[in-house]
Amino acid sequence: MKVSERRVCRALGQHRSTQRRLPKGRADEERLVADMIELTRQYGRYGYRRVAALLRDAGWQVNDKRVERLWRREGLKVPMKQPKKGRLWMNDGSCVRLRPEYRDHVWSYDFVHHRTDDGRAFRTLNILDEHSRECLAIRVKRKLNSTEVIDALTDLFILRGVPAYIRSDNGPEFIAEALRDWIRAVGAKTAYIEPGSPWENGYCESFNGRMRDELLNGEIFYSLREAQIIIERWRNHYNTKRPHRQYYNY
Repeated sequence: MKVSERRVCRALGQHRSTQRRLPKGRADEERLVADMIELTRQYGRYGYRRVAALLRDAGWQVNDKRVERLWRREGLKVPMKQPKKGRLWMNDGSCVRLRPEYRDHVWSYDFVHHRTDDGRAFRTLNILDEHSRECLAIRVKRKLNSTEVIDALTDLFILRGVPAYIRSDNGPEFIAEALRDWIRAVGAKTAYIEPGSPWENGYCESFNGRMRDELLNGEIFYSLREAQIIIERWRNHYNTKRPHRQYYNY
């Protein structure tokens, strides 16, 4: 007897979906979701693409689409997009800043301000290699002047050699005569950005924003020593573990 499924279900009072084969997830899906949620809890500002890259680093054979599907199923939220940055090129085609062409070609540095739990301020001096995007050092102290900048650069010059250029804004610590004379004496050149044009120091500004978003805004530092330890641990993670945009599709 040929009777349609629709008619039989209507006669028996059953919903047609009861006759469908329920989809079964993969055997490893529960463990994958657990690892994904743990990474999301640990790195709360990472989106599903960075989480997928971390999962692959941990040995999972998983693509971005599968992680995105599970991400949405679990109700995880994608972090807000970063604000757009200004152009690096003028309308006439001329470049508004020096482009890094190789490792140790252009370093850049800048200060970030924060406070410990007791309300006392401290500063970080962030030094980057613009070509490799590596954070070379983060010096954390209550006060940082031009002498401290020279001291931090000296340590790096001994370890890595002298870069061709060092880029910075026009803060008093960076334009101090003693610092400029010292940089010139060791064989490097300064590359100051135009006043009021932070986008010309875009690599450092971008790093500072990620540091504040992923670390400083989510930590309470009860002492300067605690801040130094946690910030240095984050710097090592940033250089060695944190997935960067150019590696998402690897």
